[in-house]
Amino acid sequence: MDTFVDSSWYFLRYCDVGNEDAAWGAGALHEWMPVDQYIGGVEHAILHLMYARFICKALADLGQLDFQEPFKAQFTQGMVTKDGSKMSKSRGNVVSPASIVERLGSDTARAYILFVGPPDQDADWSDEGVEGVHRFLGRLWRLAADTAERAGPFSGEWASAAEAQGDDLALLRKTHWAIEKVGGDLRRFAFNTAIAAVMELLNDCSRLRESVDLETQRFALAMAASLLFQFAPHVSAEVYERLCGERVWEQPWPQADQGLLESDVYELVCQVNGKLRDRVQAASGASAEELKELCRLAPNVQSHLDGREIVKEIVVPGKLVNLVVR
Repeated sequence: MDTFVDSSWYFLRYCDVGNEDAAWGAGALHEWMPVDQYIGGVEHAILHLMYARFICKALADLGQLDFQEPFKAQFTQGMVTKDGSKMSKSRGNVVSPASIVERLGSDTARAYILFVGPPDQDADWSDEGVEGVHRFLGRLWRLAADTAERAGPFSGEWASAAEAQGDDLALLRKTHWAIEKVGGDLRRFAFNTAIAAVMELLNDCSRLRESVDLETQRFALAMAASLLFQFAPHVSAEVYERLCGERVWEQPWPQADQGLLESDVYELVCQVNGKLRDRVQAASGASAEELKELCRLAPNVQSHLDGREIVKEIVVPGKLVNLVVR
């Protein structure tokens, strides 16, 4: 009963837990049901999901519900394996969260699980990967602490892009790119690429730390913490408060400045026979012929042409040029 029957209608009771006269009231179900999103492992998709749907259909046929399907959308998560096998006590390959939390903190354990791979696919556990996520969170903390100390108290006004130029403008563009990327990734449950975008932003913060204004750096790091808050809440909240003196969970979700997402130039990937050979800066409005010429003139591309005949030139606007040679 508790495994299959009760677990197949508990969501109906959740809508009206204070009702002492009936399992639920029609008004409560009308407000809350059906469930917007169902998330579960493959075992749930086969058993729990099937039973829940059956009970709802049966109750609807009995006139107790005015809907047939309990869930509007379904997302089936993958499984975390160890050494290529499903974690099992009998195999002795179970990883204890307690030991990771004790040694590296709960933020590391949580962020690593979400970063390990696409959530709808199986992923193999890696101790090295856990350490890598821990180092990433440590870098964020150290860089934010250094920036907060050097910049002093937050004025309440973020760095403006109106007068920014050079590296400051580049870092602001990267920050708004990350805001746009993480927001889009979250809508499709791509947690791994969302975290990777914050990592990329942090790399730019580290690389440009000596060449950008402290307020630009403060903004970039604060937005990194805000975007990372749902994955690593403890360190992100501490970083945000240290930089801004405010609680990140009380702030609105960051919004990307669409004007900063448009760049006059981009990095054109130059390939020879499908292999990356160089990267060059290209104007956003460059024609296909101009992109081909840029690729042909790239130093590392020229060294791989070496008098060989170009038989085909493939252009993907805004991304790459591939020279096929023989």
